[in-house]
Amino acid sequence: MTDTGGAWFHHSGQTLNPDLRLVCFPHAGGTPNSFRGWASRLPVGTGVLAVCYPGRHQRLADPLVRTMEVMADQLAEALLPYTDTPLAFFGHSMGAGVAYEVALRLERRAGVRPLRLFASAFRAPHLREPVDPPADDASLLDELRRLGSASTSALDHPDLLRMVLPTLRADIELVAAYGARRPERVGCPLVAYAGDQDPGCGPDTMRGWSELTRSRFEQRSFPGGHFYLEHREAELLADLSGHLGDDLRLRHAVAALGGRRD
Repeated sequence: MTDTGGAWFHHSGQTLNPDLRLVCFPHAGGTPNSFRGWASRLPVGTGVLAVCYPGRHQRLADPLVRTMEVMADQLAEALLPYTDTPLAFFGHSMGAGVAYEVALRLERRAGVRPLRLFASAFRAPHLREPVDPPADDASLLDELRRLGSASTSALDHPDLLRMVLPTLRADIELVAAYGARRPERVGCPLVAYAGDQDPGCGPDTMRGWSELTRSRFEQRSFPGGHFYLEHREAELLADLSGHLGDDLRLRHAVAALGGRRD
């Protein structure tokens, strides 16, 4: 996966005149590598834009972002050049909150509505309450390990830990401060995903997203915890592909009839 379109995105899949772009928003501490290989298992004609937050990959020197407002504002602006092609959003954990906020901004400021928002393993924003972030690095690392990602094994290497800890801290502060807001609904269909053994955000919790769309809501759970997608990636991508394929077929049918789908 290579970056061919600016600091915010790594591109893969159909990069020239795609029928649809799936914008993928990583979890706290995550990188575009979380979505490596996805494009080859999505519908033909789909391009993938994997978001690269500040402080990782080629953006190590960029100022870290510690509030949802700033992150979503900057990402919505960065996505404007790509709105000539239909977009869909997938966000996991922190990325689900970022995807939701970006979708609101694009619709409000540019009249651009994603075809669909896929929200994974993150409590619905209007049901969140701001909390204090972990008080020290040890508590922060304990919390990350509790969530069960295979990638946390890298935190056992002192040199790597020193490099990534400021980025992790910024992301966790962003998540901790986010919440306690009046519900605002996106105009697109919304699909919520969860691991059925997620200790903090299981299927019952994810049902709260049903209140945040003016369109259809669907929900699916997979075996596993907070990072169920590391072990159930094929099943998740099959479900994503089904939804995206339906969206593409509908758009093509409307275009063939000379109509316009709002």
